[in-house]
Amino acid sequence: MAQPARFTFDLDLGKRSGSAPPKPTVPEDLVMQLVAQAREEAYAEGLAAGERNAASMAAQTLAAAAGTLATQTAEMAAALDDATAEVRREAVELAASIGRKLALHLLARYPTVELDALIAECMQSLNGVPHLVVRCHPSIADGVRDIATAHMQTSGFSGRLIVMGDPDQRLGDGKLEWVDGGLVRDIGAVSKDIDKKITAYLAARAGQGKPEESGH
Repeated sequence: MAQPARFTFDLDLGKRSGSAPPKPTVPEDLVMQLVAQAREEAYAEGLAAGERNAASMAAQTLAAAAGTLATQTAEMAAALDDATAEVRREAVELAASIGRKLALHLLARYPTVELDALIAECMQSLNGVPHLVVRCHPSIADGVRDIATAHMQTSGFSGRLIVMGDPDQRLGDGKLEWVDGGLVRDIGAVSKDIDKKITAYLAARAGQGKPEESGH
């Protein structure tokens, strides 16, 4: 029986194994162009993102700086208000202190001036009053008696005048007494009244310097 013939391929594998690789189907210049374009787009995107980030950070920094400035400004304003109030208080107290010293100096030099004015004012309305009693410091009793007698001649007061030296009366103080009334000259009471008015003034000024509270 005859043997079948072997099928052989017309292929020389030895020759093809050393052949060059196939060339790319996309041109190299196009690839380079696409790569460059991708780089540009990536750069532009990164730049935009960086700008947005920088703008956000700048806004946050600006907001924080504004908040700090507002706080510092409020603190400075409060400190200025406190300093102004303190200067005002010291100025008022200094003026009051000077006023008291001047008043004491004037009283020591002219101890009957206040009582002179008080007696003159009082006698204008004492027509028909049977008597008038004047109490004052013993050291000025004689001078006050002379002053009151002179006012009797010009005011029309015809009642009995009694001037008494009273050691309980401070120099410059005095009391005028008649049947149904009287007047008192008390330097201590006047000084206390002045102190109250000064305190009320300073409190009112301090209240004006405070911000109004919200009703909510």
